[in-house]
Amino acid sequence: MDKSDLLARITIEPGKMGGKPCIRGMRLRVVDILDILAGGGTTEDVLRTYDELEREDVLAALAYSA
Repeated sequence: MDKSDLLARITIEPGKMGGKPCIRGMRLRVVDILDILAGGGTTEDVLRTYDELEREDVLAALAYSA
């Protein structure tokens, strides 16, 4: 999966979550994932916390932040 495929997982909808970038239209913000990672969490920690996510969603959040 290349960067453009990952970034396609990021959605921004003005009426959802204050227009903040979210994962695949869910009510889960990119920043929520990044907060876990910045706090020393791992991809596995993120996936345990948000069981609806896929590994590629975590990679998408990182790609978006870059």
